[in-house]
Amino acid sequence: MKRTRRTMAVRSTEEQKPDTFGELFAHERRTRTKVSLREFCEVNNFDAGNISRLERGRMAVPQSRAVLERYARALRIPKGSDEWYEFFDRAAAEAGRIPDDLMSDAEVAAKLPVLFRALRDDGSSEEAKLKELIDIIRRA
Repeated sequence: MKRTRRTMAVRSTEEQKPDTFGELFAHERRTRTKVSLREFCEVNNFDAGNISRLERGRMAVPQSRAVLERYARALRIPKGSDEWYEFFDRAAAEAGRIPDDLMSDAEVAAKLPVLFRALRDDGSSEEAKLKELIDIIRRA
């Protein structure tokens, strides 16, 4: 049986943000816990196969708040930190959802159509659209 060699993309030496939830999960696991996948799973009672598939994007991101909180705690992500919100936001985004905490705030939910229109407008630069959006939201 012929073995094929799989190669992984090498990140540059400058820090790059992970692109997917799985990459974020793997990055956080390596940098925060500094343990192997197997050890991380044994200590936290996770299935190593599922976590491996999650990190490689071969398994759907869990949408259960309880499961995501368990993962975040295992990754030692401080509750309420920017990293905490990024973790949950990334999970929601990959499922095509708006984060629950935003949807539960009626004031924020009412402003979402402005965000959607700004994101669809292709007439200006991304930075200009973002600044304009911020101004609109602040005035609302």
